[in-house]
Amino acid sequence: MHMASSTVYSSPHPRVRVLIADDHEVMRLGIRNLLEVRPGWSICAEANNGQEAVEKTLQFHPDVIIMDITMPVMNGLEAASQITKKQPQIPVILFSLHLSDDLFRHFKTDGIRGAVAKGDAARDLVLAVETVLAGGTFFPTLKAVSS
Repeated sequence: MHMASSTVYSSPHPRVRVLIADDHEVMRLGIRNLLEVRPGWSICAEANNGQEAVEKTLQFHPDVIIMDITMPVMNGLEAASQITKKQPQIPVILFSLHLSDDLFRHFKTDGIRGAVAKGDAARDLVLAVETVLAGGTFFPTLKAVSS
């Protein structure tokens, strides 16, 4: 006897809730505009600094966090470290003007799953979010990475 599959398809587009942490309102607006064109994707919260990012993560439980590195009160690396201690399942994507070898040392230790340079956001940000949500990591390759 053949049974019909009872798979329930809620929607063809996954619902993705994003927290944006950046101390520049124009950057947050730009990220929002890049991501919210995707069906089902929404910005659930915005933070002006790392401390606020930690608080809002615990309050809103986003699916993914886009975190500027250079922010007042608490920087993005410290905030990412605190968040991954409390909510290790939420992937963090670092967002910075410059991605350096020095930064890459933090990635394995602080639960950071991706990094996007601000200049490459239009090209890379959506792909980075999709990649970390699928369980992968998204890091640009640095030229001549020395150990």
